[in-house]
Amino acid sequence: MKLQPDRIQTLAVTGYGEGWIAVNGEKFTHSIVLSSLGDKREWHCTDPNALSDSIFAELAEMGVEMVIYGSGDKLCFPRPEWLSSLYKKGIGLEAMDTRAACRTYNILAAEGRKVAAALLVQPITDSQDS
Repeated sequence: MKLQPDRIQTLAVTGYGEGWIAVNGEKFTHSIVLSSLGDKREWHCTDPNALSDSIFAELAEMGVEMVIYGSGDKLCFPRPEWLSSLYKKGIGLEAMDTRAACRTYNILAAEGRKVAAALLVQPITDSQDS
């Protein structure tokens, strides 16, 4: 799906599909973290079950007020104990599937909010190709 944000002044998700996300027109086939403050980096995670508290502690250092966590094709909530570093800094977290997270991030970033999106992109498997 191609997204057309309204005059967003920061990084925006401009499209997504099975096994990819586009940020400002650049296509990525791996998981990514981006923020409305201009940070964009690869996120070395393809499975929501491989997360840990250290991953969320890294997100807590981004200087944002909210993290949108896109858990892949299906909604998968992170374990509550993984989120303590976010909560200690007063940072909110919303979990949703990655497609919904892309849309939600764009809306919040367009409003000028300090928001980050941790977007899990699951690799396409042979069963998904057919």
